[in-house]
Amino acid sequence: MNITAAVVESKGAPFAHRELSLGELRADEVLVEVAASGICHTDLTCRDQLIPTPLPAVLGHEGAGVVVEVGESVTKVSPGDRVGMTFTACGECPSCLRAKSAYCHQFFECNFAASRRVDGSSAFGDVGAHFFGQSSFATHSVASERNVVKLPDGISLEVAAPFGCGIQTGAGAVLRSFDAPAGSSLAVFGVGTVGLASVLGGVIAGCSPIVAVDVVPERLAVARELGATHVVDAREEDAVERIREATGCGVDFAIEATGSPQVLRACVDATAPCGVTGVIGAPAFGTEVSLDVTTVLTGGRVVRGVVEGDSVPEEFLPYLYSLYADGRFPVDRLMTFYEFDEIEQAAHDAESGSVIKAVLRMH
Repeated sequence: MNITAAVVESKGAPFAHRELSLGELRADEVLVEVAASGICHTDLTCRDQLIPTPLPAVLGHEGAGVVVEVGESVTKVSPGDRVGMTFTACGECPSCLRAKSAYCHQFFECNFAASRRVDGSSAFGDVGAHFFGQSSFATHSVASERNVVKLPDGISLEVAAPFGCGIQTGAGAVLRSFDAPAGSSLAVFGVGTVGLASVLGGVIAGCSPIVAVDVVPERLAVARELGATHVVDAREEDAVERIREATGCGVDFAIEATGSPQVLRACVDATAPCGVTGVIGAPAFGTEVSLDVTTVLTGGRVVRGVVEGDSVPEEFLPYLYSLYADGRFPVDRLMTFYEFDEIEQAAHDAESGSVIKAVLRMH
């Protein structure tokens, strides 16, 4: 069977539509006709090789669609099921066995480096087809039973698609990684998709105050509309000072969603004693940060990485879908939709910040 995919041939190359031949499914694989896919910053950093994903490859890791075919060992889904796709994991390491698949010992190999299967083969022949277990910038994805989640009838495929990475990461950071109690204070540095999902997670958790920090006034306005109690334009004001003014001593929880080492330092400085900073923004490999040891040591402050919001997708994604259906998680307000042949424009708009979450419609 032939499918159409947006292929990145080499570092920094455009997304080029190609017709590719789809090979045979393996026993544990699921063929999904993709209806929509979000564009995530990670797709663009991998395109530009800041994270060394093997090329040529089909990127995309926020896909949703309809199951067309399943391998002989698949029991979780059947042809005709509507599914969202998310990250994948090995399923066998100590982290996976403790329901911590976001910290799979083979996470890089299974997701970023997995433009090919573990045995080196690809469902698309000479082009990588297994990025984050899906390569969803295509009319069809080869996923696995492990990284598909059934969708309820109350959510459209195009809205559900971005839940698989950025949205579950932001909301999960607050609701799962931090398990933030009601009344705790939260600062979110960088209010793109992940950051705004974090703001919504803070609202759901009952955090107060919730401080949103960015350099784009329009995004700060959205953050306030979604529930941020304070907003800080970091071009005009000192974010750390403003946060201390709002809280008296700093926040209980801070989220770094920009990938900037300088912003990470500000996050740590803005936390109260025993405060926790969650590092979500992903800079180029090898990026280092400078912290004041005394600030960390004497305040008992914690800096921790957050991958996929500590999500167990089979449990957490249905919870987020239900919040959306109840009107408590209006992430569709962040989305701008593009046709599949507009992927270059969508990527440009996402990279420039002129849209918050670009979503491709495949059909």
